[in-house]
Amino acid sequence: MSVNFAIQRTAFLSGTNALLTLAALTLLAACQRADEASAPEIRPVRAITIESRAANGMVSLTGVVQAQTEINESFRIDGRLVERTVDIGDSVKPGQLIARLDPQNEESSLQAARAQLAAARAQLVEARSNHARMRELVAEDAVSRASFDQAVAVLKTTESQVEAVQSQVSLAENRLSYTRLMANVAGVVTARGPEPGEVVSAGRMIVQVAREGARDAVFDVPGRIKDIAPKNPEITVALADDPRVTAAGRVREVAPRADPVTGTFAVRVRLIDPPAAMRLGSTVTGKMQLPEALAIEVPASALVRADGQTAVWVVDPASSAVALRSVELGATNAKAVQVTKGLNPGDVVVTAGAQALRPGQKVRLPEARS
Repeated sequence: MSVNFAIQRTAFLSGTNALLTLAALTLLAACQRADEASAPEIRPVRAITIESRAANGMVSLTGVVQAQTEINESFRIDGRLVERTVDIGDSVKPGQLIARLDPQNEESSLQAARAQLAAARAQLVEARSNHARMRELVAEDAVSRASFDQAVAVLKTTESQVEAVQSQVSLAENRLSYTRLMANVAGVVTARGPEPGEVVSAGRMIVQVAREGARDAVFDVPGRIKDIAPKNPEITVALADDPRVTAAGRVREVAPRADPVTGTFAVRVRLIDPPAAMRLGSTVTGKMQLPEALAIEVPASALVRADGQTAVWVVDPASSAVALRSVELGATNAKAVQVTKGLNPGDVVVTAGAQALRPGQKVRLPEARS
């Protein structure tokens, strides 16, 4: 019996040791996996070291060709629109029919006014006859002076009534003519308003007409460029689709207030003898020479958006970790973007791989360059 107890004890100890060994191995493997999972990811990126250099002073902005004057054609009276004879892109001439309102009410009002005028004229004929008869009778002392004065007063009253009703007829005729909308200027339709069948109010835009003649190139210009630009700069405007098509331009108008959304200022540049290819609505680029100054430039690939602002990833040389830094931009060209605020010489900025980074992430710089 003691022998069996010893054998059972030995087997129990052996099983316990096996379980302990298995648990140790499992714990070791888990620790190894935890160490592997907690190892920080080091992402390879490309970067440049910021240096100040002389900017070439050339700024290029994108804009659109617009007419110097755009007119909103609208009716003078309310009514139901029954016809619009032009559409976007159509050319119009002065006096051309653009749209019509339902004329039924105005025609009825005109008929009523003309009927009142006929009645007033009949009363005027009777008053004139009575006045002429009373004038002869009063000369013969056949009637009293008071009767003659009364005839004179009736004549003047009827004459006034005829004039008043004639004015009403003229107003009714004008309102009837207002149901037909005619073009005031020659130009091209650039926008349209309500569709036939809608009830429109007086003054509501039916079509917008860009007047023929002078054209502008309109650009959204950042405030910094507006502030440092010369007073009367020479601007070269070219078609975006065909840069060989160019025209000279002069600043004609600068918006006094910045756009509340973009923070830019609308600048209208008058095109001098623009070629026919620069049609209304064409996309153009405008180039202007700015005074040379020291500037910081980064590739466009370095820019990211964070919380609605433009930013770049800056690398900490000591820890190789990246952090976002907001920047303000200036002029742009085909190769780089000028940074007016947010960077200093010596900063290391990520130029490739920026879209996949997160704050505090470690990076490896295989070929940092300036």
